[in-house]
Amino acid sequence: MVRMAQSWSLRYPLIDGQGNFGSMDGDSPAAMRYTEARMKRITDEILSDLEKETVDFTLNFDDSLEEPTVMPSKIPNLLINGASGIAVGMATNILPHNLTEVINGTIAMIDNPDIENSELIQIITAPDFPTGGIIYGYEGVREGFETGRGRVVVRGRTEIETSSGGRESIIITEIPYQVNKSVLVAKIAELVNDKKLNGISDIRDESDRQGLRVVIDLKRDAIANVVLSSLFKYTPLQTSYGINNVALVNGRPRTLSTREMLKEFIKFRLEVVTRRTQFDLKKALDRAHILEGLLVAIDDLDEVINLIRRSKNPDEAKELLMAKPFHPVNSLVLRIMEIDAKTEYFLSDTQAKAILEMRLQRLTGLEREKVANEYEELLKMIEHYRLVLSSESMKYDIIKVELNEIKDKFGDERRTEISYADGEISIEDMLADEEMVVTISHLGYIKRTKSSEYKTQGRGGRGSMGSKTRNEDFIEQMLVANTLNYLLLFTER
Repeated sequence: MVRMAQSWSLRYPLIDGQGNFGSMDGDSPAAMRYTEARMKRITDEILSDLEKETVDFTLNFDDSLEEPTVMPSKIPNLLINGASGIAVGMATNILPHNLTEVINGTIAMIDNPDIENSELIQIITAPDFPTGGIIYGYEGVREGFETGRGRVVVRGRTEIETSSGGRESIIITEIPYQVNKSVLVAKIAELVNDKKLNGISDIRDESDRQGLRVVIDLKRDAIANVVLSSLFKYTPLQTSYGINNVALVNGRPRTLSTREMLKEFIKFRLEVVTRRTQFDLKKALDRAHILEGLLVAIDDLDEVINLIRRSKNPDEAKELLMAKPFHPVNSLVLRIMEIDAKTEYFLSDTQAKAILEMRLQRLTGLEREKVANEYEELLKMIEHYRLVLSSESMKYDIIKVELNEIKDKFGDERRTEISYADGEISIEDMLADEEMVVTISHLGYIKRTKSSEYKTQGRGGRGSMGSKTRNEDFIEQMLVANTLNYLLLFTER
């Protein structure tokens, strides 16, 4: 329950928690006696129509209660919030997605069941994580989309700030999904202490209720992009996630592409809408049957009252009412029920019960009109339900209308940006871009020196030595090159 209330764990939290529900630093939530929780509005869409026999129920662990085998969800929760778990011999890792994109994709698939993967991926572009970040490289996303297996590389969002003194700082404002912030900060500090990360003078966590902010101050001679590349390489600021879309389809585990997941969801919604409409139709028919009996009884009110007064007990009254043939004469009743005045009408057990339980206020003129109006409305609804059940296209239209309503209520912008560059960090990214002087001596010694260290010799000065050599050695060649250039070495062999 705690996880369902954490905005950094679920893309669309299902529980509204009050109190301490943990933090991104991995802090434990408070004991449940100190917290309160209620369902979020979006959760209503997952439980909606549960009472209308839309899904199968089964006994719970100790056979004391019945529970639904699956929720009649209007939203594809498996895709928007993702899932991860390890079972016996299988595992699953479904990444979270954006609700607006998933709903647009579902509607596009209803409109065109043969939609190509290339078209669908334009709508559902990539996973969308609650903590934002940047997806780095697109090939793994495409592979996961088409096959249900792939690898997504996510980087934290960073920016470089320069202080008035000219010192640079790296500001981290978003970190990859499921990365513990305090562990990330500790890891950076550890690498700095072990001299594996150079150029960092200080690191501090300035996060507050407004958002995440980790500041990394750099040394005066450090190059921000080089330090940033090292952070991506050696810390969880860049993390990869394996896509493994294993889900139960008719009780069997299957690896599903995004397209297949949407297909299964549409199939499921079609079944839910059908079962819900059947339930509503049955309810409407039962209610119409009772109202029909009330209309007939009210039309011959004096006879009904006489029958009831003559009876010794309610059971006898019910028997007498069921045995009497009624002849409706009221033109309204005859029109609504589509019968003529000669027709004999016998009350059923349910109708007779309803008449005996009827309150006296139902006998006023206004109340009688209300019964007639309700009956007319019910007949229209019954007609509509029968139409829906007989038409596949009407069911699909209902699904689309409901999806659009949910999108309008809960849809939002993407949080995770997509960078289409390759996800690998090259060695060049981690080197400073500097000019170097390479000297080669007569005996074959090679040395490189920063060109900035070669000073101009002042008048009358001795100058500075570019390279010291042994007594019998001297500098033979002097070349200027860049640290990002490649050096090729050849021998006489």
